[in-house]
Amino acid sequence: MRLCASIVFVLLLAGVPARRKRPEDKTKCPKVKAIRNFDLEQMLGRWYVIQYYASSEEALSYRCMRAEFTMAPFMADVTMNFTYSFTDDPINEQLIGNITWTIPNPAQPAHWTHSEDTYEGVYNTYVLDSDYSSWALLLHCAEKSKVPRYLSSFIMSRQPVLGVNVVSYLRDKLPRYDIDLSYMFEMAQNDCNSTLIDVPPSIVVNRPPPSVRRHPMKHHHQG
Repeated sequence: MRLCASIVFVLLLAGVPARRKRPEDKTKCPKVKAIRNFDLEQMLGRWYVIQYYASSEEALSYRCMRAEFTMAPFMADVTMNFTYSFTDDPINEQLIGNITWTIPNPAQPAHWTHSEDTYEGVYNTYVLDSDYSSWALLLHCAEKSKVPRYLSSFIMSRQPVLGVNVVSYLRDKLPRYDIDLSYMFEMAQNDCNSTLIDVPPSIVVNRPPPSVRRHPMKHHHQG
């Protein structure tokens, strides 16, 4: 052990640089291997978002996020229609959104891309894992030249709840894609179909209109 330390010390004195880990390019999406033998048709249908991560958020802004995946016949497109509400909305308004991806390589149906001006760059989505009938794990990454990438991830379930062991299994897959699990938040799925009543008019008047707030699948790059 002392001999190894001495060798390292001699090398440093000789000006031999120590090997360092190459810094990660934060402007590029991580490299992801598509799932083999992925069955896209089994992935379609309704899902509940159980946990949510976004690289630009340090607190969970949303609740009651639910998604439904569809695919047009004879088309290489996947559409996700989703509903959600903001955690600080006093009237719990249910909002809707959608995004459509193209499958660039039919041999890799677990990788989807979306390019649209309002999304400011190329938006990649990967199905990292799924058993189709119970749970699924998605990774989203938007990149634009010379600005930090935007990462988000969904842990999804066919039911409003998902077992702790399954959630842990899926969370363990995310750090390799530079996702900080301390910001992977649980998504509330209770009281999602009701709008709160008896809210003071002053609070309703001062409520930020949803149209000026970013929905969960859109990120406005800075810079």
